[in-house]
Amino acid sequence: MDAKTCKESVVVRTSRVFPNDVNNHNTLFGGKLMSDVDMIASISAVRHSRRECVTASTDSVDFLSPITPDDSVCFESFVTWTGRTSLEVFVKIIAENLITGDRKIAATAFLTFVALDDDGKPAPVPGIIPETEEEKKLHETASKRAEERKVHRQNSKELAEHLTINKPWE
Repeated sequence: MDAKTCKESVVVRTSRVFPNDVNNHNTLFGGKLMSDVDMIASISAVRHSRRECVTASTDSVDFLSPITPDDSVCFESFVTWTGRTSLEVFVKIIAENLITGDRKIAATAFLTFVALDDDGKPAPVPGIIPETEEEKKLHETASKRAEERKVHRQNSKELAEHLTINKPWE
């Protein structure tokens, strides 16, 4: 299985912010942004693996600057790292004031996906070849994030052992 470049998985989508997309602070709902992040990241994962993929985790979503109805929102995603069956996808969210043209990084996100075979079992994925400085930086820092994901997942499993599944009123 040949490795692929990051640019082979790039997905870009730009949209406007409308009144039903904002909260009481007149900024984009965080949940709306997170839904859009998962959607675009999933396309990058499938584009890289050419297999169905499932979201294994949303590793981080960092809201860096508010997005307002004066802005367009540009989502750029691509695969930054791969394991045997997993893929890390980076999403950069850029807000652009449509009147002034000022652009800013509004948020960043990392998600992990698992590729599936026809039986729904984890399937091998191609490696990744970073080319640009941005891609190289994201790739070289990915192994640390992968290790942090493993620790976080184990901690989550341990915590889940202490949680109840009873209905709150019981």
